[in-house]
Amino acid sequence: MRGGRREPAPGAVLLPGWLDLDAQLRLVAACREWARPPAGLHEVRMPTGGMMSVRMVSLGLHWYPYGYRRFAEDGAPVKPFPPELGLLARRAVVEAYGGGAGGGSEVGAGGGGGSGVGADGSVGEAGGAQVAGAAAYEPDIAIVNHYPHGAKMGLHQDRDERVDAPVVSLSLGDSCVFRLGNTETRTRPWTDLELRSGDLLVFGGPARFAYHGVVRTLPGTADPALGLVGRLNITVRQSGLER
Repeated sequence: MRGGRREPAPGAVLLPGWLDLDAQLRLVAACREWARPPAGLHEVRMPTGGMMSVRMVSLGLHWYPYGYRRFAEDGAPVKPFPPELGLLARRAVVEAYGGGAGGGSEVGAGGGGGSGVGADGSVGEAGGAQVAGAAAYEPDIAIVNHYPHGAKMGLHQDRDERVDAPVVSLSLGDSCVFRLGNTETRTRPWTDLELRSGDLLVFGGPARFAYHGVVRTLPGTADPALGLVGRLNITVRQSGLER
């Protein structure tokens, strides 16, 4: 793990280098499979008519501005949420909020055994009893964003879910400047973080509904071994929606 744990805001935890290179390679390969049609990587048109500069693919449920549905832009059923990604996200919550000393999963983190996660993948009391939704964290959806060179994302809140469980964010490829703001407005105060490939950011509790976005990516900063142009970001969430 590169560097040390940081808590840029109450409820927000950054664990640099949480994913080792092998884990990053596995996730990049998985993202390429998820990106294939049908229900693959696509551009997103906002209600204002503009197009987002990132492209995305959804797992579990399809995200659109501003909600979720079962079918993707091409009319195909959305790809299922991978159980191994859910296990990885539950381990991430344990790492962020206590009870674990490593990640570890088929696709996931390098490191230790992730104590605090039960045999069924559930997060125990050590895995965040003081953070809303952490102890009973059951992720069921994910959004994979691809940032080509020059792409960014404006400050926004993740409010389309029906629960306040934490959001797990994994970075792959090029570094970016990530802006973590406050819960009331898109204006200051905010904190700018450099997120690098392999970094884990979890935001829950007081930071769950903070405005956040990507100010810019830093082209050419990815490990060439990843074979990746631009940046991939995987956010894993608990929707609270009935199926």
